[in-house]
Parts: sequence; structure tokens; C-alpha cells
Amino acid sequence: MEDATLVQRTYTAVTEHFIGTGRAPHFTELAEILGLSPEEARQAQHKAAEASLACWFANDTDYVESWAPFSNVPTHYLVTIGGKQKWYGQ
Repeated sequence: MEDATLVQRTYTAVTEHFIGTGRAPHFTELAEILGLSPEEARQAQHKAAEASLACWFANDTDYVESWAPFSNVPTHYLVTIGGKQKWYGQ
């Protein structure tokens, strides 16, 4: 059960980081957020992406490319809230 809870906490932490900053956290930032070692956070981030729809990493890296509904790389889908555009949609 702990593993499922960690996967959910990780998914939520990445999503909240996107909302707050406009970008995905690096797994070292995620480690601080979740109180894990960097390696544990890296693994948890991959498990959360695998358990989700439309979440993936740049080829052969640990860098989030897309985390539904956000894109971590610029796209033609600009998301603006309250007059601020700091997000890209998938």
C-alpha cells in the first residue's frame, strides 16, 4: 500500500509544482518536496508516470517532457490564467 500512496503523492507533487512554477520539478527538487533521497524520488517519478495517462520523459532521460495536462517543453497550446502565461498544454 505504501508504494501506491507514494505514487499518488509523487503524481500530485509534480502536478502542483507545474501549477506553481510552470514547469516540472527535477527529481532532486522532488526529493526535497517528498522527503526522499534523490534516487528514491527519481524512481517514484518514473512509477507515477507509468501509472498515469499521458505522462512521459524525454527519450533516455529522467527529464519530464509531458505530465498531463501540461507540457514541459513549449507547444502551440499556451495556457493563460489570470493574465499570466506560464504553462503549455499537451
